[in-house]
This record gives sequence, structure tokens and C-alpha cells, in this order.
Amino acid sequence: MATPQATIERLPAGTGTGAAAPARPAGPEGERRDIVRAARTVLAREGWRHCTAEATAAEAGVEPAAVGRHFPDHEQLLLGVLLDSAASVAASLGAVAESYLAEIHDLRQDLIALGRAWLAPLEAFREHFAIVRHISAEVTHLPAEAVDKWQATGPRQARRELARRLRQVAAEGLLDIADADQAAERFILLVPSSVVQRSFHGALPLGRAEEDALIADGVDDFIRLYGPASR
Repeated sequence: MATPQATIERLPAGTGTGAAAPARPAGPEGERRDIVRAARTVLAREGWRHCTAEATAAEAGVEPAAVGRHFPDHEQLLLGVLLDSAASVAASLGAVAESYLAEIHDLRQDLIALGRAWLAPLEAFREHFAIVRHISAEVTHLPAEAVDKWQATGPRQARRELARRLRQVAAEGLLDIADADQAAERFILLVPSSVVQRSFHGALPLGRAEEDALIADGVDDFIRLYGPASR
């Protein structure tokens, strides 16, 4: 399996998972967009190892040669699709962190609301999390650089944005945080990850009552760790 190149070609605008499919323009650009969307669909359905150029071509309704004409390195196409999708989810989560932590009225309730909003991408980006489930199962067979680029573009970027907002909340005296990056990681592990893991990244959605209980318990644990009177 080829090692991904250091520079990933930027995919056409609007190809991130969750974005509405634009009308296909005539000519090569329309064909290229169809190939990108097809690769994302097959990647979500079949996983990395089974998302071949032939499978992508069949999904896009084009000849395999057309895929090679637009994307000579099919693994670079898959990595580009994955990174584009991960960046879209990270941007969504960054907006969630900014929205819910911009102004704190009731620390516990606002953190609970943040935890629930952090789960919204499970529904909004279903294809992305289908891809994530495949990656989790295939990770030992994937190029290490591909996995690292995905983590950096998606999960780690989202965590950095959450850390930035938690640092501001701590500056207001509402949390006692020495290491905001560690606090962001713990919030994710304690609050949304409990739901994410039990639901297998949204594949088996939980009931609202169970989700609410897991989120509230996680927030209580987080406040015990980082509440202003916790040290």
C-alpha cells in the first residue's frame, strides 16, 4: 500500500461529509465531483481496503479509466476524502464549543448543553462516522501517516478548539484548569465519548434518557475535577 504524500490535493469545495451535493456542472469538473462523492460513499459503506478505483467508478457511473484520469493515486483520493470530512466535523465542533462556552450562565447546565451539542455531528455527518467505524476496524492495515493526518485534522483539531474555549472559561474563574489541553481531552472522554462508545459512533443510537444520564454523570465528574473549589 503506497504511503500518502505529504501534501494532499484540496478536494472540490462542498465535498465534505454532510454538505449538500451541488448540481453537477457539465464536463470534467462535474465528473470529478461525482468521483469524489462516490469515493466518500464507498469508503463509508465498504471501508478503506475495499474502496477500490473500480468500486468508486461503479458508484460514480464512470469508467475506471476516468477515476485514474482525475486521481492517478487512488489512495490520495481516499485520504483527501477522509481529511475533508474530518475537517468539516472539526469545524462543526469548534463552532459548538464557541457557541456554548462563549457566555456561562450556569456552569453545570451549560456544560451539559455543550455535551449534548457535541453529539450532534453523529447525526449530521453520518457518512463520516461510518468511515470512522471502518477505520477503527482496519487501523492496523492502514498507513500510519494516513491515520495521523486524520487525527490531526479531525479529533485533535476539535480538541484544540475546545481547549481554547475552556481556557477562557478558566480565566473567568469558573473552572480551575492548569492544562487546558488535558482538560479538553478529559471533557471529551467523560462526557460525549461515553455516548459515542456505547452507540458505536451513532450506529446504534441510545434513548434520550440514557444519553442525558451519561452526559450529566460525565459533567459532574468533570466539575469534580476542574470546579473552582476542587483544588
